[in-house]
Amino acid sequence: MIELTKRDQAVLEAVVTDYIQTGEPVGSRTISKRYGLKVSPATIRNVMADLEEMGFLQQPHTSAGRVPTEKGLRFYLDTLVQFRALENQERALIREAFRGKEQDVKELLQITSQILSSFCRQAGVVLWPRLTMARLRHIEFIRLRPNQIMVILISKSGLVHHSVLVWEEDIPQNELDKYSRYVNELLEDVPLGDVKRRILEEMRKEKVLFDQLYTRALEITTRAFQANLEKSELFIEGQTNLLNNPEFADVDRLRRLLHAFEDKSRIIRLLDMTLKTSSGVRIILGTESELKELQEISLISSPYRRGDTLLGVLGVIGPVRMDYSRIIPVVEFTAGLLSQILEEPEEV
Repeated sequence: MIELTKRDQAVLEAVVTDYIQTGEPVGSRTISKRYGLKVSPATIRNVMADLEEMGFLQQPHTSAGRVPTEKGLRFYLDTLVQFRALENQERALIREAFRGKEQDVKELLQITSQILSSFCRQAGVVLWPRLTMARLRHIEFIRLRPNQIMVILISKSGLVHHSVLVWEEDIPQNELDKYSRYVNELLEDVPLGDVKRRILEEMRKEKVLFDQLYTRALEITTRAFQANLEKSELFIEGQTNLLNNPEFADVDRLRRLLHAFEDKSRIIRLLDMTLKTSSGVRIILGTESELKELQEISLISSPYRRGDTLLGVLGVIGPVRMDYSRIIPVVEFTAGLLSQILEEPEEV
């Protein structure tokens, strides 16, 4: 494992800081003048050459200065970055943006993506997770019209999902009420990812094999869960903010990025990678995403929850050259505040 001296780290931090601010390759004279390292430009130039040899910096052009590699940025983020604390006024503005939106979860998540986009001047994203991560509190079957059934799923965390099924037979509401009672008794507090297995176990029992009520109830439930379990809603705001970054001035790069945003499944896959993080901020840099279409951007994300239940993840998407020291505190504070609102809406 490569160890960097304090001087190495000071030069690397200076290069990253200047590059994030300007987007331009950084030279030794710039470092000497702006960052007070108290060593000559020649010494800084030698250190930068060593850092390049170790893979922390690279030189885009022979006569240009140097820019950090992903390896250099990762070391900076893991070891050197100094966060700018949010000012009281910024905290107050974020709180005010949420006010009055606490009762409608969908609207609350939409507002959250707008807040992240506005404060960070990049794209704000919020993922409403798949039901597989929740436990069932209640299920209701409602007859909308002949051969059409609405299935309402309510999780223990209070999130509501619904779907409309077209059924081969017209089932009266009193029958659907019986199905609801049976399924609620069977599946109460079952992790929704385990529902299919529990239903299959139940369908093997003799009473189900010989009772049409049980069979129909389980078949409707199975189809409803197939429609809902893998569905994950994504809220995105501020994609056009990315146009202000010089990294995306190239038409081909911009086209690839916009295509990735149009196909939300790619963004959802990227955010899914971060759901394994139990707490705190996670940063995925460029090629770390393992998604070819998204290797020119970075994601700063944090989970949000209701009590002990993980609900989803929110974050900011932008170029690899983002102002991490400013954006990370915004993401962290917003995730904590959203979790607080979801837990105790009347107190926020």
